[in-house]
Amino acid sequence: MCGFAGYWTSSSAGVTPAGVLAAMTQCIVHRGPDDAGEWYEQAAEVGLGFRRLAILDLTPAGHQPMTSASGRYVVIFNGEIYNFAALREELSAVGCVFRGHSDTEILLAAVERWGVVEAIRRCVGMFAIALWDREQRTLHLVRDRFGEKPLYYGVMRGALLFGSELKALQAHPAWAGEIDRGAVSLFLRHNYVPAPYTIYRDVRKVVPGTIVTFQDGRFESPSVTTYWSALDMVQQSAADPMQGSDEEMIDQLDATLRRTIREEMIADVPLGAFLSGGVDSSALVALMQAQSSAPVRTFTIGFNEVGYNEATYAKAVAAHLGTDHTELYVTPEEARAVIPRLPTIYDEPFADSSQIPTFLVAQLARRHVTVSLSGEGGDELFAGYNRYFWGERLWRRLQPIPRAIRGALGRSLRTVPPHRWDTIIGTATSVMPKRYRVVTPGHKVHKTAAFLGADSPDEMYRTVMTHWPDPAAVTGTAEPRTILTSSDAWPGFDDVVQRMMYFDMVTELPDDILVKVDRATMAVSLESRAPFLDHRVAEFAWRIPMHQKIRHGQGKWLLRQLLYRYVPKTLIERPKMGFGVPIDSWLRGPLREWAEELIAPSRLEREGFFAPAAISTAWHEHQTGQRNNAHLLWGVLMFQGWLATTQR
Repeated sequence: MCGFAGYWTSSSAGVTPAGVLAAMTQCIVHRGPDDAGEWYEQAAEVGLGFRRLAILDLTPAGHQPMTSASGRYVVIFNGEIYNFAALREELSAVGCVFRGHSDTEILLAAVERWGVVEAIRRCVGMFAIALWDREQRTLHLVRDRFGEKPLYYGVMRGALLFGSELKALQAHPAWAGEIDRGAVSLFLRHNYVPAPYTIYRDVRKVVPGTIVTFQDGRFESPSVTTYWSALDMVQQSAADPMQGSDEEMIDQLDATLRRTIREEMIADVPLGAFLSGGVDSSALVALMQAQSSAPVRTFTIGFNEVGYNEATYAKAVAAHLGTDHTELYVTPEEARAVIPRLPTIYDEPFADSSQIPTFLVAQLARRHVTVSLSGEGGDELFAGYNRYFWGERLWRRLQPIPRAIRGALGRSLRTVPPHRWDTIIGTATSVMPKRYRVVTPGHKVHKTAAFLGADSPDEMYRTVMTHWPDPAAVTGTAEPRTILTSSDAWPGFDDVVQRMMYFDMVTELPDDILVKVDRATMAVSLESRAPFLDHRVAEFAWRIPMHQKIRHGQGKWLLRQLLYRYVPKTLIERPKMGFGVPIDSWLRGPLREWAEELIAPSRLEREGFFAPAAISTAWHEHQTGQRNNAHLLWGVLMFQGWLATTQR
């Protein structure tokens, strides 16, 4: 992995002072502690800076910024191109000569041979790229198809600033970030700020699968090229499902994942994998071990709190596969100690509480390896979330019932506190098979009650994925449009499950899950790779018929059958737990004083971002046990913690 930052200043902005580029890249030294590089073109007032985490070609031949053989292009590149060996072979056949074996050099040769768009289309991998064309005075900012690697840009005081993290942009003297109140409303709804927005008014994220191009110093009107469209991919794939028996499809999935995992295991540094013991990570590790002559290094953290510990399952899977397994049980004090670091790690408000264990397992792995593979994308591509296989079934049953009656039923269900539902449902399901048992059922009853009044499956999905139901009532500011509120960005097929999977793939996956993993791993200088997010795997997965994804009320059916070739079913079958920490109980105990200081009504009134009454009500309900409002309060607290950091 790596990190980069740069600028392009107009004549009105003047000359950027010496040392600024070094200051920008120093802010992201954690992304690349092994090497640093800078490149300037004074005539255009362009600066490119880089911090390197050496993974491939550890020699100086892999140093960045790197100039193409002709001298026309200069690149800074964060990520990995997994098919670089195949591209190198193809380019060598037409006369390209290489001085090293880094994928950066391959990328530059590909651009010179095929042009920017075609070269990027041929690349398989995760990447953020800033490419300066000296001949055309053009800057291209490129982001990978799923958004594994971050890339920000903003125009301020006559300067175009860009980089891997916001903190790098903030180190430039032109920085003048103003908080975008519309983005605050989006944050309260989602617990993250969705692309293309950021928490700052004049800063944007490059949207996954696109190239943002600036030419001749015209910073205010960049062109955007979509080189890969998730919407087009899912519509084309869903319209052309594969045909084959169950065994044939398992064989094809096995071959597809083996190829991808084999490519992603290439590194010149120690490599391992995160292992939770769930379907995705277990399948990943099983296929890694099947292709490795030595035990694969695997890593898990455990908690002693009931309902949050998967370490025992991971240990059993590791023992069966014969991996070199490392586990670490984390105390509540160690987990809570991460919280003060979160605003600095994430740069903008981010409130997925699994960010805490994700950071801890990354920290554990970094003591032993430099690269770790993980299972992100498995749920979205193979139908793993519980909401997929009950969503369509529930909507089919609800649709004939008048909306008013459904809404009244939902309100009545919410009158019973979640903890009482936990008791009622827990007693009823204690004699049922494990796969029918649900963790925190009371919270899920309340979530279900919230969407009973929905008038469409899409509204039902949006309600399920909402945290604060009416953010504008808390912030006083309307939300900007997003994919979930823009019907022109919705797929044309009617299948409820497929629509939910698509929305997850283009919203929560890039803006929550991948942000969480990138920042947590990069904070400790660890590269994370997600084989399920190879776009060839995604295209394969979207052509799998739904009856081979969901069967007998269970998701990820085909992926499970593949896993059972390597791991006994008894080690895998259990309720889906997620990857979290007991924020709800912490807010009633050891975090209570910290939280009350951050959301004191007088403080909220003075800062002016939130209506104190709404937050005080949520806090009171949580403290008295009327409701579990941790998902609401954590978002507010993460914003408040971030705001306090920016005001230092």
